[in-house]
Amino acid sequence: MFNYKEAFSRNIGWVTREEQEKLRNCRVAVGGLGGVGGDHSIVCARMGIGHFHISDLDDYDLANFNRQAGASMATIGKPKSEVMENTLRGINPEAEVKNFSEGVNDDNLEAFLEGVDVYIDSLDIFALDIRRKVFQRCYEKGIPCITAAPMGMGTAMLVFMPGKMSFEEYFCMQDPKPTDTDEQKQRMFEDNIMRFVIGVSPSVQQRHYLVERSSVNFLKKKVPSTCMGISLAAGVLCTNVLKLLLDRGEVICAPHGLHFDAYRNKLIKTWRPGGNRNPLQKLMFWRLKNLLKE
Repeated sequence: MFNYKEAFSRNIGWVTREEQEKLRNCRVAVGGLGGVGGDHSIVCARMGIGHFHISDLDDYDLANFNRQAGASMATIGKPKSEVMENTLRGINPEAEVKNFSEGVNDDNLEAFLEGVDVYIDSLDIFALDIRRKVFQRCYEKGIPCITAAPMGMGTAMLVFMPGKMSFEEYFCMQDPKPTDTDEQKQRMFEDNIMRFVIGVSPSVQQRHYLVERSSVNFLKKKVPSTCMGISLAAGVLCTNVLKLLLDRGEVICAPHGLHFDAYRNKLIKTWRPGGNRNPLQKLMFWRLKNLLKE
């Protein structure tokens, strides 16, 4: 027989009983359930959060095995959203889970964010268009947003708070002109991916130990990953989700960021006034671009 208080009793001490009850009534939206999204969802469930909006439109395949919580021989070919919904309900049978199995899109964005206390960004790195729309709508609705990307064998975190620096102000994404050719649009897309990478990870610590540069190909939507980066991202992100939900402790928000790299034994706090317009960011953009050309 499931009992909520007993199931999450070992959280008490790090949170009070009153705070645990508050988490029970909180609602988080998780955009994407692949690498980080699966881990984020599971950690939030084990924190005792009781209401979830989850989304993903993909199925598990063999290439997911190195990092994704729900990937196994038993789940190959199964929808990620279905597997993760069952996982969350297995941890907390009382949890309310709304499954947006078609992914987040223009048609369901309002429903996806309805009543949400915190948005957890775990969309695919290449899903820039819908990511921008989700962040913008969260900003308009006053919903805190948090992203913690797995960067090599570390993680870099950014938080966007209502009334403070927005996603668009920070990342400075470029939009194609109607007269642009397909080649120009593709080049702009690649550049925007690099803006996202250096925006989340201004110091780009992971570049120091990338041993196969050919493994990074933004044009082919290909980047390497590690399960260590995923696990670290979940720990850092969900700790800050807890602080946001309980209004407890300092939360670093844009243009400030945090990057911990376990491989290099480094913890770096970043500050980029102006976001990607900052001279340091412009320099890193060209350094990364040249690095990937070599």
